[in-house]
Amino acid sequence: MEFEYKYAGHSGVESDAGSASMSFVPDASREPTFLRASLTRAVEFREAISAMHDVVVQDLRWTPKDREAYKAWRAQQDEYDVDQVLADREETRARIDALYQEMSALWQKEQRRQKAFVDARQRYFDYIYMRDYTAWLILDPVITVHPDEVFFECFSKDESTYARLSAGFECFDEIDELGYGTTNIDYSQGLYDAFQKLRNYKRTRFEVDPGGFTAQTGASAAHREVKIDLPDSWVRGFLQVSSAMGQPAEARFRLHPMDVHNVCHALRRRNEKKGPRALRYELEPGEPVRIVLEPWEQVITCPRSIYSGPRSEVVRTWGRRRLHVLERLIPIARGFDVHLLGDGMPSFYVADLGEMSFTLGLSGWSANDWSRAGAFDLMAPREGVTNRSKRAVYAELKKRWSATPDELAQATKLERAQVLSALGAWAQAGRAVFDLNRSVWRARELSREPLPMDKLRFQSDREEAAWAIQKAKGVSAPAEVVDTDGVRHLAAKVKEDKDTYDTGVSLDRDGRLIGGTCGCNHYIRSKLAKGPCAHMLALRMRLSRNAH
Repeated sequence: MEFEYKYAGHSGVESDAGSASMSFVPDASREPTFLRASLTRAVEFREAISAMHDVVVQDLRWTPKDREAYKAWRAQQDEYDVDQVLADREETRARIDALYQEMSALWQKEQRRQKAFVDARQRYFDYIYMRDYTAWLILDPVITVHPDEVFFECFSKDESTYARLSAGFECFDEIDELGYGTTNIDYSQGLYDAFQKLRNYKRTRFEVDPGGFTAQTGASAAHREVKIDLPDSWVRGFLQVSSAMGQPAEARFRLHPMDVHNVCHALRRRNEKKGPRALRYELEPGEPVRIVLEPWEQVITCPRSIYSGPRSEVVRTWGRRRLHVLERLIPIARGFDVHLLGDGMPSFYVADLGEMSFTLGLSGWSANDWSRAGAFDLMAPREGVTNRSKRAVYAELKKRWSATPDELAQATKLERAQVLSALGAWAQAGRAVFDLNRSVWRARELSREPLPMDKLRFQSDREEAAWAIQKAKGVSAPAEVVDTDGVRHLAAKVKEDKDTYDTGVSLDRDGRLIGGTCGCNHYIRSKLAKGPCAHMLALRMRLSRNAH
């Protein structure tokens, strides 16, 4: 999928002994979005935006070594006559010495002749590295200006890590101009390097400026067009993050910054050569959080972090070395709120930076990117809701910019389950996102043009199979039990072709699928780590108003 942007200049930072001016150049082809103010938390912003850069360029996928050249060389060596090689060794050495002396003389002469060209070429490469090194590598970050905060979002190159930096308006003073909306910003390696010069003792000017930062770059006023071609899986993964953040967590707790440091320090001291490579959280109500590093079974007890959940939990997560992104935030963070969705499922770490927050979203493991991590859109509430109701929900959200489901339900006169279903649909369209830090939904347009949902919507074979089962009336009348927490536990026999499975699902008060069981191969192999199986979906459709 191709994205096109138009920038009037380059983003940049100007800095001197007493002040700094930081300007982000937004996409001129999108709705006007701008902010001009003074930033009061320069160091915190510097560390958080640097952590976002670590996410943007991150690629932890394993790449096998290319051994073809070695194999060809090895085959060639095997053909040699060893005795003949030994006999010619002295002659060969003499020829090499003579050629080396001749080449050295020619090289020195050529160096003197081409010095001007080499210097000019180096200056050119330096310019390309500073200005365009990451242009082909990443989708420019998304920035959104809301009435209560400004937030940035980005996605890693390996599609397994999501980051969100939000800065409340308490971080700014002397706000001159403000325009709400979402846009992409021009970003480069040079901008990241310039961020490192920010200091608290300098008065820092923060600008999202549609006019461009021409003073720092010397660019002309003409718009600069940028085209980036991204795989559909990259965009689909970004949408799956929005759906996953709206799911209920199996466990939530707060970690002290020193406890996060201890985990990162332990991971840097050791390098596992074989599995398992999980980070195991052992949680007991009223007790310190215990984190176990496998396969060494090293226990890190967190006396400053007490688990306050209602019941004991043991949750294992993989891809743990991605947590090193949080290391820059440890000195400035007040705490890290951890949201674990379950074994092998995504996890979220929200760093409390005072007036700022940094959200790190990790897929189940590094090689399991967000596009394949799980069909979280299928686990979201699926209450029947009309297109008219969806438009009403989005219009109200756009009007408020951020709201809770209860506030939207009261304003639109819809049931809470219908509102959540509509919000889930808008999240999959890239027009809404859940804010874990403040537990509200926010309006956010991921792209200028509507996304092609026929290409991006998670077209799961399981969902198609579920509709076929439902159409064939393969789901028996479900038995339902409601527990004291209001969770609905449903059980039924689901027939697919000649096989029949005992299937069960658990739905919370908002209609979100939070658990289930089945005898099929998909559930036995991956549980819910890759989304519900077709039989769970068919059972759920049996209850939906629009099932047919």
